[in-house]
Amino acid sequence: MQLFTIAAALSAAAVATAQQVITVNVGGTATQGGFLFSPNNITAANGTIINFQFTSRPGNHSVTQSSFKTPCEPLPNGLDSGWIGIPQTLAADPSPEWNITITNDQQPIWLFCKQLLPTPHCTSGMIAAINIQPGPNTLDAFAANAKAATSVGQGEGAGNSGPGASANADPSLVSGAVRATAAQASSTAPAPSGSGSGSGGSGSNSASAPGSSSSNKPGAAKAQFDLSFFAVLGGAVAGAFLVL
Repeated sequence: MQLFTIAAALSAAAVATAQQVITVNVGGTATQGGFLFSPNNITAANGTIINFQFTSRPGNHSVTQSSFKTPCEPLPNGLDSGWIGIPQTLAADPSPEWNITITNDQQPIWLFCKQLLPTPHCTSGMIAAINIQPGPNTLDAFAANAKAATSVGQGEGAGNSGPGASANADPSLVSGAVRATAAQASSTAPAPSGSGSGSGGSGSNSASAPGSSSSNKPGAAKAQFDLSFFAVLGGAVAGAFLVL
């Protein structure tokens, strides 16, 4: 029995070690600029974890699942991280992140950012795809559909579950990052540097691993950037001087 327990533990450890992780920067990095997912063309086998890291500072982005035909509209039953707001003052590391696990690698997953400010990110080329299948529905065609979109949907998807993948937790919010709203995009965020083509910031990754998944729906709480903290602090300081 003891030998069986040890063997089972070693087998579980081997599976955990084999599980692949692909990191995707959301909003680009300091050197990339613009509004983008990098890489934005991903191939991932069942069980692969896609680690979305919200890296732009300042920034306010979402990872929202859509469809090929309507790339800038949330899929009603699709994945949606919600808006993650990051002020300029947030330290470089760690970045807020969100992990999803691929559950059906034959199902294409089309993604976009639904932020509208300072310009709609989806129509500016902030789109991505996971497990594109052979045929006419290419990343370039998806990007062209997004560029031609006349509006960007602000609704919410299912949250932590969707066709092709699921997550087991809401996005992690490190100190300073918040659940934001669409209107809280930073006016100082860098303007998009690309032309909106699927070739900008694109890349390809492939991995394979045993499948596993779980599903929760994220909370609907939203946070606001404001100066209320400083107002309260100022009042407390003034009160202290009056007491003295």
